This record gives sequence, C-alpha cells and structure tokens, in this order.
Amino acid sequence: MITKKERFLGSMFLGAIGDAMGSGYENLKPPDDTIFYPFGKPEKEIPEWQITDDTQLTMITCEALLEDPTLDPEILSNYFVSYFSKGMIRGIGASTLKAFRELQLGVDWSQVGRKGEYAAGNGAAMRIAPLAFFENISRERIEEICLITHHNSEAYIGALAIILCIQNIIKENWSDNVSLMKLIVPSLPDSRVRDRLVILDILSQTKSIAKVAAMGNDGYVVNSVPFSIFAANMIKEKPIDVIFDEIINSGGDTDTNCSITGQIVGTYLGSNNIPQYLKDNLKVLHEYPWVKDIVESLSKEI
Repeated sequence: MITKKERFLGSMFLGAIGDAMGSGYENLKPPDDTIFYPFGKPEKEIPEWQITDDTQLTMITCEALLEDPTLDPEILSNYFVSYFSKGMIRGIGASTLKAFRELQLGVDWSQVGRKGEYAAGNGAAMRIAPLAFFENISRERIEEICLITHHNSEAYIGALAIILCIQNIIKENWSDNVSLMKLIVPSLPDSRVRDRLVILDILSQTKSIAKVAAMGNDGYVVNSVPFSIFAANMIKEKPIDVIFDEIINSGGDTDTNCSITGQIVGTYLGSNNIPQYLKDNLKVLHEYPWVKDIVESLSKEI
C-alpha cells in the first residue's frame, strides 16, 4: 500500500521532473517532416532540464503551508512577493506577473488578480496540487488561492479539477474501469473545463495524446488542464517517461502540461515508483536541494 506521504512526495517530485523535462520545449513547433535535407537531417538537440515557475510557485505554496496549514491567502501572497522581489521566479505568465507587481505596491491580495477572459490561464492550476493533501482546505479557500492571480471561474475550476484527481487517487477511488475524467466530472460546476473533460472521457479509448493535443494544449486552462488530466489517465497504459515524451512532442505549454501530469501521476505511483533515472536527472539541478528541503519538510505534516 502506498502511504499518503509517499503519494505527496511522488506528486511534488514528479511534477518538478515534468516541469524540468518539458521546459526546453515550450511552444516549439513539431519538426516538419516534409522538409528535404540534402546533406542529412540535423541532429535533434535535447535541451537541458530547468525548473520554471511551475515548480517554483508550487514550492512557495508548500512553504506557506508549512507556516499556515489553512493557507491564508495573505500569507501565501507575502511569500509570493518575497520570492518575486528577489528575482527568484522564472517564466511567470502575464496574469501572475500583474498580480505580483501590484502585491509589491501593497495592493490587497483580493484585488490584484487579472479579471475577465484573459485571466483564464493555467497559472493557478499549476501551483494548486499541494492543497489536495490537506483535508481542512475548503473549496472557498481553493478559490481564494486562485484569485490571487486569476479572477476567473474557469481558472478556479481547472485548479479544482486537479485537486479532485489527486484526492480521488489518495482515497483509492480510481478503479480500472473508469477514467479520471469521468471520475471527477460529477463534482465540477458547469464550465468549459467540465465540458472538455466530458469530451475527453469519450475520447479516452483512443489512448492518443497527440489527437487530444489537436484540440488545444496551450496555456488556456480549458485546454491545458483537461489535456494534462487525459495524459495522466494514460499511466495505466503507458510508462510516465513515454507520456512525457508524447506531451512534449505534441507542443504547446509543455512544461506546465508535463508538470500537472506529473503531479497527478506522481500521486498514483508514489515516490518509490518514479523511474530512478528521472529522479537522478532532477537531483543534479542546482535548485534540487531547495525543492527537496521544502517537500520533505511538508511531508512530515501529511
């Protein structure tokens, strides 16, 4: 039996692995096979691993949870500002950047998040996974945590969908005859995220990440979160490194999609079942001691 602590460690470490693995491929176009190379096709360069804001904001959320297990939005906002002011967050999206700049100026956390259609990004969803391991955190608090950067119902529902996936895995509710999409849809409010998950449940028998990517795999939460959940759903059919490769080859927001997929799959596998070579590749990154210290410290509270 996989313990809740092992599932948490798996979620955090495999999420960081997905982020680092996918970061070098973000928004790159797939190679054009119709191009003729008279002197031979050039070798494909493999980018170096690098963690980005996906992992950094997730770790900052973990650090705030260490101080306050109820995760008061003001406390989390203070952590965000502290790291942002030191220039320690890499690759921030537009909505998050707006919020952090205004937090620096002393604007209340409830007023800084971007509003409207352009706030429907995956920036809140990418950092939400740690909350799934704390049973005392309500949906209202989850929404507040999202509102710091994204005043948009789709952004919140996308984050909620990730929490529901992880919590159902922790509770061992994910049986072999039901998809993750079908499992969580009844618990989600009416939304475009929910509608997309319904469609992907129907398509789950195709087992093709590439076909689903054609529906959208960019940073729009309606594309990114359902796509990542669909990819995570494939773990009972394919190993995680193959899933990561298929996400990367599909293009789009590769680091966030791999990170979210990793957070969900890591919960399912547990830390001990992550392929060793992936863990070794993470360990050589200079941020790894920081990630390891925060994750292992918070795991003692789970």
